[in-house]
Amino acid sequence: MSASWLLITILGLSALGFFLGKNRALSSVGGNPRDLHSLPNYYGFNVAMLAFVPAVLLLAVWVVVQPLVINASVSKHIPDAMYSDKGSLNLVMSDVRRVAEGLDLLIDRGKMTRQAVQDLDVTTTDIRAELAAAGVALGRDVSGDILSAAQAMRAKTAIGNWILTAGVLATALAGFFTAMRATSGAFRARNRVEKGMLLLLIGAASIAILTTLGIVLSLIFNTIKFFDLYQARDFFFGTTWSPSFGGGSDLGILPLLWGTFYISLIALAVAVPIGLFAAVYLSEYAGSKLRATAKPLLELLAGIPTIVYGMFALLTVGPMLVGVFGEQGVGWMKGGTAVMTAGLVMGVMLIPFVSSLSDDIINAVPQSMRDGSYGLGATKSETVRQVILPAALPGIVGAILLAASRAIGETMIVVLGAGAAARLSLNPFEAMTTVTAKIVSQLTGDADFASPEALVAFALGMTLFVITLGLNIVALMIVRKYREQYE
Repeated sequence: MSASWLLITILGLSALGFFLGKNRALSSVGGNPRDLHSLPNYYGFNVAMLAFVPAVLLLAVWVVVQPLVINASVSKHIPDAMYSDKGSLNLVMSDVRRVAEGLDLLIDRGKMTRQAVQDLDVTTTDIRAELAAAGVALGRDVSGDILSAAQAMRAKTAIGNWILTAGVLATALAGFFTAMRATSGAFRARNRVEKGMLLLLIGAASIAILTTLGIVLSLIFNTIKFFDLYQARDFFFGTTWSPSFGGGSDLGILPLLWGTFYISLIALAVAVPIGLFAAVYLSEYAGSKLRATAKPLLELLAGIPTIVYGMFALLTVGPMLVGVFGEQGVGWMKGGTAVMTAGLVMGVMLIPFVSSLSDDIINAVPQSMRDGSYGLGATKSETVRQVILPAALPGIVGAILLAASRAIGETMIVVLGAGAAARLSLNPFEAMTTVTAKIVSQLTGDADFASPEALVAFALGMTLFVITLGLNIVALMIVRKYREQYE
């Protein structure tokens, strides 16, 4: 049984357990709910919870672990002569998986029986032609070793699926009958359900924390591998970015960092004034009808995909800037892809981040502070400038730093609007690139992940992580400083 059908079966059993558990609890007290320790629904939720949660946890763990175990076991069927390192072994195993999936497809379409698939021999059957007819593309000819490994993978997967089905159903039924047996009027169902929900919430929080930890550890370990192959001094202080998979690469990060900060600075110079002024107008000057219309329209900018912004930069903003600053204008700009192009479009994208958050923060300033300012004779503009904005400053700084982090991590606008040149230049009308754009380019293609040219992507990602972490720390320090002043 597939994982999806198992999940549907467990859901059905849990729904059945809810009604049976509720009715059993009521029957145990003669139908009078006042004699129950808990509300009737708690008894139903208890049965549903014990039937659903343990089985789903087993299903989730098994679905993740089974492919890893089978892949490690099947890889032993691959002779050492077929691969030179771990990267090439992964390529071989990808063909093994495709062959196994193709054989299953041939069985599903009725072209071959299961026994015929297990008896296949490359010396008597053109497996590649059969798989190609079924729509399975392979990167190499199907050798006897790959075919035997694919057959072993199919067999182990089938056994694993049967064990999974039996284990998950047995776990669900065990939880179902255990909960039904314990259901009675004196059973503290509410305490059990609330404890289960508490554990569920703790598990959800733990998953978020562990996911973050896993991302950070993967960056750290691969960054360490990179610095084992490439000097950290040349990486952090090098002024040339020239990767070459043939060897002899120059991987200095300074041109990439400069492009990242330069484009982000232009974007913030556009987004912060417009966004902040828009927030002040919407919160302090605009009427309720205008605010109800203008704010959702402004926030629509945050819902536009960044690839659309990138196309807008490439097809509209770039040519427009060339018409003004190009050879027919002042002669400063030679092409549509430039720092200014990406910065302007990114600034438009960041306006909702600044305006929406700043608007919420300004509205959170107590009305008593406004009334006190008006009572002392201050005008509305003086109240905004000298009372409201200083009181809301910590939140506004947080909104600006959030926008800065978003700008530093942007990719598609940079790829399409800023170009791909890694250079150190003060001219905003020249093409430059950023750290995120180079991470994409370094991990695109058939690069060997054991080479410094591929591992450098993790070092670049780790550098961005440290930079954004530093921005968050600075924001926290500013918030704490001004919070003490106004509290």
